[in-house]
Amino acid sequence: MRPIRTPAITQRRQRRRRRTVLAGTGLVAALALTATACNGSGEDEAADRPGATTSQAADSAADGANGGGDGGGDGGDGKITIPTDIADRLKKHGIDVDNWKNGGWKNWDRDQWLSEAKDFVNPVIEGLWKPERMRTAKEADKTLTTKDTSAGQGVSDPAPAPVQASPEKTPYHKNAAPVGKIFFDSPEGSMVCSGTVIKDVNHPGKSNLVWTAGHCVHAGQNGGWYRNIVFVPAFNDLGKSEAQLNNADPVEIAPYGNWWADWASTSNGWIEGGSQTGGAGAAYDYAVLHVKPEHGSKSLEETVGAALDVDFSAPAAADAGKMGAWGYPAAAPYNGLKMFKCVDQPGRVSLSPSLPTMYRIGCTMTGGSSGGGWFRVVDGETQLVSNTSIGPADHSWLAGPQLGADARALYENMSEAYGGR
Repeated sequence: MRPIRTPAITQRRQRRRRRTVLAGTGLVAALALTATACNGSGEDEAADRPGATTSQAADSAADGANGGGDGGGDGGDGKITIPTDIADRLKKHGIDVDNWKNGGWKNWDRDQWLSEAKDFVNPVIEGLWKPERMRTAKEADKTLTTKDTSAGQGVSDPAPAPVQASPEKTPYHKNAAPVGKIFFDSPEGSMVCSGTVIKDVNHPGKSNLVWTAGHCVHAGQNGGWYRNIVFVPAFNDLGKSEAQLNNADPVEIAPYGNWWADWASTSNGWIEGGSQTGGAGAAYDYAVLHVKPEHGSKSLEETVGAALDVDFSAPAAADAGKMGAWGYPAAAPYNGLKMFKCVDQPGRVSLSPSLPTMYRIGCTMTGGSSGGGWFRVVDGETQLVSNTSIGPADHSWLAGPQLGADARALYENMSEAYGGR
């Protein structure tokens, strides 16, 4: 590891009803009950170290209602209509609105996406993420083979025994309110990950920050930023089945509404080394979103009623105590509609002797749980200590990055530069 120093930060600044309920205690209880039991373009220059961070601002121009004022709406034929003034603003960022369809890029061919996706542009499009569209989203998993971990076996502990994921108690807003689902559009279609509401040290009690995996916001070395990124805390609050959700009230599906990412940060390590199997970027596979509500004016923390601190001490696996991973697994045998958790004593896994070791726990959660927070109890307080990044094809374990100085720098930059927006 290089000596700790303040990493360079690349920034591109482009422009910038729910009910509050008792929440958050369930995560502490679940762990405690089991003795801590489950680049921009232009003048920007990329930072030169893997752990440095890259931040991109979203143009949140299209955030009005029903096509009026500053808003986008549905033209009646299923296509999103964007007012002329907003179209003009988007064109300044190289976006041709004629290529938009249902809120995503019309032509998602690889070459075009590589050029268009270099900037993170995520305008609010009201009504885009309807329940039926959410149900079509596929998991964004990173699956490893045995050879992917063979290079680092000298510093890897034996693979853990599988831990069967258990469903979280419902309603989620009383048991795991900070946890939710992240939806986004990629060249392969609509995708889904998991995320966690975290505290904002510079805006106590009014955080709009969400922790997730880097591969849930950016494709890594062979791609760019994803589109239409939305966080839905306590998704499917009552844990209803697919059949039951057909007639469910919208508040049961999204009790706190949809929260659009207007700023995003991930590490240069992920952008430069991330791949379909995690790659060298897996050890730096983390991201922070700054979000805004599709409706309303209160902060995410005020709306949800809970947020978690992030532990950046990167404790050694042997000294960390048990960790719990929460998320919404979407690949078989799960369907992405319900929240699950795993609790285990972490071990170490290494992809290369030149990379930081990652935490690894036994867990049967599948893709879709990516980005979900890993928690441990420190002095009676539940803290986020990692996030789900990679797992094997047999879904017997999960691995997540250690969050050290570089992750802290990413977080602090988001809090200081964007947290008050």
